[in-house]
Amino acid sequence: MAAVETGDRTTDGIVRGLPLVLLRTEGAALLGLSILLYAKFGGSWILFAVLLLAPDLGALGYLRDTRVGATTYDVVHTYLPPAVVGAIGILADNHLCLSVAIIWFGHIGMDRMVGYGLKYPDAFKHTHLGWMGGRGRSR
Repeated sequence: MAAVETGDRTTDGIVRGLPLVLLRTEGAALLGLSILLYAKFGGSWILFAVLLLAPDLGALGYLRDTRVGATTYDVVHTYLPPAVVGAIGILADNHLCLSVAIIWFGHIGMDRMVGYGLKYPDAFKHTHLGWMGGRGRSR
């Protein structure tokens, strides 16, 4: 995505309009599917509750600076890591890995559903889905 015509670089890559609605809807679908899959193939719902917010530990990188924080947060909020864990779970017939992957996908879906996107390195609230907490450059 290109920046808005004003040349405001804080809008680079931010999704708007129908694509934003579709991305949030996809997030809700992923969360719902994860809950259904966990109900069918998962384990303890206590494990689900405990691990549902675990990927947010990636935000600890922000204790160093916004660039490190954005990187650590984004790495655990993309689909590749839970896909690898899920594939290991399936191939090794490891129930725990499969459960963790399902929960992890659910977390990513939940985040996208409520508008928490992948982070840009300039500010925690600057995401690919827009500025968190409303319009503008509030940090």
